[in-house]
Amino acid sequence: MAVETKVKRKIEDILLEKKLVSGEDLEKAKEVQRVSGDSLGNLLVRMGVISQPDMTRAYAQQWDIPYVNLEDLKLNIEVIKTIPQSLAQRHKVIATSREDKELTVAMVNPLNVFAIDDLRLVTGLKIKPVFATEDQIVRTITKYYGIKMSISQVMEEEELASVTADVDLEVLQSAAGEDDLALGELKKLVEEAPVVRLVNVIIARAVQDKASDIHVEPERRELRVRYRIDGILHDVMAPPKGIQPLLISRLKIMAGMDIAERRVPQDGRIQLVVEGREFDFRVSTYPTIFGEKVVMRILDKSGGLIGLNRLGFQSETQAMLEELVDNPYGILLSTGPTGSGKTTTLYSILNKLNTIEKNIITIEDPIEYQMDGVNQIQINEKAGLRFDNGLRHLLRQDPDIIMVGEIRDKETAEIAVNAALTGHLVLSTLHTNDAAGATTRLIDMGIESYLVASSVIGVLAQRLIRTICPHCREDYELPSESLRKYGVNIAEEKITLYRGRGCEKCRGTGYLGRSGIFELMYIDDHLRDLIINKKSAGMIKQAARQAGMSTLQEDCFDKVRSGITAIEEAIRVVYVE
Repeated sequence: MAVETKVKRKIEDILLEKKLVSGEDLEKAKEVQRVSGDSLGNLLVRMGVISQPDMTRAYAQQWDIPYVNLEDLKLNIEVIKTIPQSLAQRHKVIATSREDKELTVAMVNPLNVFAIDDLRLVTGLKIKPVFATEDQIVRTITKYYGIKMSISQVMEEEELASVTADVDLEVLQSAAGEDDLALGELKKLVEEAPVVRLVNVIIARAVQDKASDIHVEPERRELRVRYRIDGILHDVMAPPKGIQPLLISRLKIMAGMDIAERRVPQDGRIQLVVEGREFDFRVSTYPTIFGEKVVMRILDKSGGLIGLNRLGFQSETQAMLEELVDNPYGILLSTGPTGSGKTTTLYSILNKLNTIEKNIITIEDPIEYQMDGVNQIQINEKAGLRFDNGLRHLLRQDPDIIMVGEIRDKETAEIAVNAALTGHLVLSTLHTNDAAGATTRLIDMGIESYLVASSVIGVLAQRLIRTICPHCREDYELPSESLRKYGVNIAEEKITLYRGRGCEKCRGTGYLGRSGIFELMYIDDHLRDLIINKKSAGMIKQAARQAGMSTLQEDCFDKVRSGITAIEEAIRVVYVE
């Protein structure tokens, strides 16, 4: 047997000794274990008592088997390829190093003698198992097998060339339904393994890199694939130009589009399970002079909702927001450009308000998160279900709280205002640059100013900024006068700021993840008078600031000083004016 399986100590003793869990938490987990039959370690991790890495380290100590952090290792793809992909995925293992006839393999369960026997038989090597966390092993398998190796197989082994060798690609590109033979050939080719694998690679890598969008862009001499990560587009690969009609047609077939129609934009949807998680891909095509461009918005349906305390609010702003949404009626608007996190903020608010006593109904396009206990309605233009008529019928469902995905027109705005005035709390979004602009926008839509003043209780403007990578963050000094041109006045001659040097974990960008910046305008009596008298957004903003509102710029600079983001990012996001 490859592994000595004699337990030297109980896992709970190790956890208590290392102070990773308390006795009380241990007893709670044991009570659940008696009912569920699950392992103690899994229960403690699911309960949030201990992290997966700490639990795995404890197991490693219990069985006297080394633990490795795969993110700290420099892995060799030739060593990894020693284990076939199917075997790596079946047993959740990854080869980390090889010395002569001994192969070190990171495993979720190094005590699995059947897996070790399989590995020994297939590789012909002695297997030295080590512990690693399941998350790291799955990510590494996806990274090296699902992406790098598949790209190599698809693009370097000339499989695509063999698929398209006898096909006139110009005929395929020009076929628009008139040529049934060309169209039939195209449908056949897009089901070939290399094309399917390339599409899977593009999608899997986007999920792994936490991209929000995938862009497939045809150009004169090449085909480009870009991902939007943390709000910024990055080049990730350039598949051969010759496979453009196959790649795009494959995506259109998956999204339920008409592959014979290339002259007008189309919209579709793909539902996939990637790395054990359910995703929605909202697919849009648009004809360009070099072919159809495809953009795919990625929505993680299994992703957990984010609490308000994790969105980046200052404590005072969050307290005021929570006070506002405790109102039984009125409109709370979230404003900002597309991709600024408005919908995520509204869902976080709904999550806080979601109790058994409340009837919450949303009308959205699209539904980005699925919430238990909330009635969610999807807009369907083809069936005649729009925001205006959907909201009108929704009011007959006895709602307490209503979320409208977006106020796009006068009709929707009128119904939302009437709902607020008749005893409903309404949450919605608008596309304005700041909080003060939201009230004037509603008036511009045709809503009477006194109705706006009576119904709107608050406006939250927001943006998303990239946060400095914690793995390569460094501090530096900057002369204060260099910030004055951006309206930042500092008494000291120099100020200490922070930036990311760039490392492997942040792909050399210096940033990892994003945070929100906010300005919350509370509508008090003075602001209501200004709104009724149709004063400008500038005057309303000035009055709100005098009442204590912190602007987007001020909130952003607070995050710069505290080291959450860099001054360059602040300038890019909120100091463009």
